[in-house]
Amino acid sequence: MNTKQFDERKFDIGELKGISSKNIEEHLKLYAGYVKHTNLILEKIEELGHDSEKNAYALGEVQRRFGFEYNGIRNHEVYFDSLSDGSSTLNSDSELAKAITETWGSFDAWLARFKAVAMTRGIGWAMLYLDRKEHRLIMTWVDEQHLGQLQNCTLVMALDMWEHSFVADYQPSGKKQYVEDFFANLNWKKIEDNFNQAL
Repeated sequence: MNTKQFDERKFDIGELKGISSKNIEEHLKLYAGYVKHTNLILEKIEELGHDSEKNAYALGEVQRRFGFEYNGIRNHEVYFDSLSDGSSTLNSDSELAKAITETWGSFDAWLARFKAVAMTRGIGWAMLYLDRKEHRLIMTWVDEQHLGQLQNCTLVMALDMWEHSFVADYQPSGKKQYVEDFFANLNWKKIEDNFNQAL
């Protein structure tokens, strides 16, 4: 039996502009829930798999749920990590800065485009990926985390646009300010590390 469990990570998130410590605390509980349910699902898959023919329907349903819970872990880890250890600016000489400029012409052009992606109506994630096959950056919107993640791409930056991430502090009408504050709080060193590790 595969008994290895996924572990809940801890993050060093200090005081943030606009995003309250209470909101972060509640959001981290949601992340902990993804870890817990991913582990429970793996246990259930193991249990049902002992008679996969008899349990085919139940096994299929719980297997479908795995992607949602697992991606919930990984997306939130990238998000919370980027808000950890204090904010920092993007090093203009970094490989990431060069890749952004090469793809979108300038950092400001990329930033405007990414903020527009983040303002997509509905709940989801604004994502910056590195396509490992073509070594190019791609930004996209992901509605539900078990659907729409990009194949063979590494997540470099994740901006959570589900309502739980901002409504308590900003109200629904403050979505745009939440996006601005995310970038004010962003630790670009973490984003650069994600990019460099994916190369």
